[in-house]
Amino acid sequence: MTSGAILALLGAALAVGLPGIGSAIGVGIVGQSAAGLVTEQPDRFGQTLLLQAIPGTQGIYGLLSGFLIMINIGVFTGQIAALSLQQGFAILMASLPIAIVGWLSAIAQGKTVAAGISLIAKRPEDLGKTITYGAMVETYAVLAFLATLLLIRGVA
Repeated sequence: MTSGAILALLGAALAVGLPGIGSAIGVGIVGQSAAGLVTEQPDRFGQTLLLQAIPGTQGIYGLLSGFLIMINIGVFTGQIAALSLQQGFAILMASLPIAIVGWLSAIAQGKTVAAGISLIAKRPEDLGKTITYGAMVETYAVLAFLATLLLIRGVA
């Protein structure tokens, strides 16, 4: 396996791993807040479950980005491409927008949505506002995902 292929695989691992870690943390943060609310108001389980899923999307974006890298370099065919060091480094760099923004935004989104749990505890009709606050953070994860996709397409 060439040094370039190793760098590309590192990019795939970062694209999958960091947003996955961020999503796990974000979903956990929301889950902790949700459990407190559901203890007092069990009928809010459906609302809180919906909110808990929101920070998990960055992990999905990272997984898709990592799969795209792996497909492009031949991981699933068993014939990993002989990439130059420059090509591997370019793929590694292409993975960084979703790796970094996905990781950090999932945690920020978890904190934002967890704060929204307090809002719906007092005003359940404001679920849409809580979702909107979370969606504002999501915007930057989507932009990073798009950047990674375009960069991968440009270098692969």
